[in-house]
Amino acid sequence: MIRVLIADNNVSLCDAVEQYLSSLPDFEVTGKTFDGEQALEAMRQDPPDAVILDITMPRLDGLGVLERMPELGLDPRPKVIVLTAFGRDDLIAQATRLGADYYMVKPFDMELLAARIRQFSGNDAAGSGHVGPVNGHSEEYVALPSAPVRRPGQSGPAQDAIQLVTEMIHQMGVPAHFKGYSYLRDAVLLVAEEQTALGGNLTKVLYPRIASKYNTSPGGVEAAIRNAIVTAWENGNQDYISSLVGKVAISTKNRLPSNSLIIAKLADRLRMALRSVPV
Repeated sequence: MIRVLIADNNVSLCDAVEQYLSSLPDFEVTGKTFDGEQALEAMRQDPPDAVILDITMPRLDGLGVLERMPELGLDPRPKVIVLTAFGRDDLIAQATRLGADYYMVKPFDMELLAARIRQFSGNDAAGSGHVGPVNGHSEEYVALPSAPVRRPGQSGPAQDAIQLVTEMIHQMGVPAHFKGYSYLRDAVLLVAEEQTALGGNLTKVLYPRIASKYNTSPGGVEAAIRNAIVTAWENGNQDYISSLVGKVAISTKNRLPSNSLIIAKLADRLRMALRSVPV
């Protein structure tokens, strides 16, 4: 039985989530709270296995709740699924640093929410770490990085790399809730770490590795990254992308840079940036 606390200032949404989760045999809703202070008190009095946490709440917002959760001394610490109406990667990065496990943009699919709570609470029967479609539902939600979370006063090269590449993809203008956002981030990290990962052929080396992690197909990885790049090129920061890949690469007006070029250039920039980050 997975015990879940719901914390959201939208009373109707809380009621809907409670009704859905309570209808499932493996869930128990321990309570509903409508501001951050209530959420912390509810966790203190009756620690849940997982918390569905809205970012925007009165008295204390979701980020404030994440900041103060360590003060409760909960062991084990509840898994936190962050909800927000704003698909902003700066919020993702901040929530990640504060220990959130997953990030979903409203509106969301209830079945997918339940699947993610099971997965991150260790009660996913599949146990595969799958973050792809659930029963045919297309997913554009973001699994937060599984690397160690850096707390204030802590540092580490793995977290530095994640933060730096996140900032670069944000500069491009890739929407944070796209599947291709996570795939592109992982592709850049792999290529930055293993300069042979591109191997001259993304379809045979890089895409299969990412597909294996996310339990999807290499073609799906390629298409999602392409969609992310197209969206950034058409609606994001085209000047930043142009400066990244160089004018020669896009000499034809509105020519879209290839996946491999974007990944390689981001990886090069990441490696250079990491040289200046103290370890």
